[in-house]
Amino acid sequence: MGVEIKESPVSDAEFDAMQAFVHDYLAASVENEEEGGRMRWYPWHSAEYRFNHILNVVDIATEIARKEGANVDVTRVAALFHDIAKLEVEQDVHAEAGARIAREYLSAHGDYPESFVDQVCRAIEDHSYQGDLSNLPLETQCLIEADILDKVGANGAALMLLRMGYESRTHMDAAEMVDRVIERGEDAEERVRSDTAESIAHQRLKRARWFQEWLEAEVTEMNTEESLDDVATGMGDS
Repeated sequence: MGVEIKESPVSDAEFDAMQAFVHDYLAASVENEEEGGRMRWYPWHSAEYRFNHILNVVDIATEIARKEGANVDVTRVAALFHDIAKLEVEQDVHAEAGARIAREYLSAHGDYPESFVDQVCRAIEDHSYQGDLSNLPLETQCLIEADILDKVGANGAALMLLRMGYESRTHMDAAEMVDRVIERGEDAEERVRSDTAESIAHQRLKRARWFQEWLEAEVTEMNTEESLDDVATGMGDS
């Protein structure tokens, strides 16, 4: 069962202020890299990418929470703060650091119920949990499912193709890279527990498979044309 909070403790204006805080915090993490920032060369580890990922997770987690009967405010606030420390601390402690930042913010900006703050922070702390999601509070489950699903489907394929350029790969490797997205989607489909998350995973996985089919057909055709050009060139030289 979700956390039972009768009235929404977070107004739209307050949520917008939280969102602005998270954005600015990520930007400051990059600017202060010499003081411990963890900015990487790949663009998807930039403040811009991380913030976009957070917004995606907020949207997906909110959809799952609404359809599954979880507390929407707990879920969306936890989703908003879940990766706030990602660019300034190591991966294995970013969840705990994010929960600490969220608690400090919520304690200083509003009169939020203690139970609400505790549930938000617990969800953030546990969002990297690798076990059975059925063992977790529903709000935490919604957050983890959303975090997993953002890397599946068209968005996941786009990120993989972007990565190709930074690894000096050619279009010939594109189908292989998309295959990794499909594998990730299949893993996600097995791991998520809610009906809503399973439906989203299925839809996104289908899109990735369609894209891979089209890509393989077109790349195969290109390879055939290139092979014919090579043969013609060879015959001309003989």
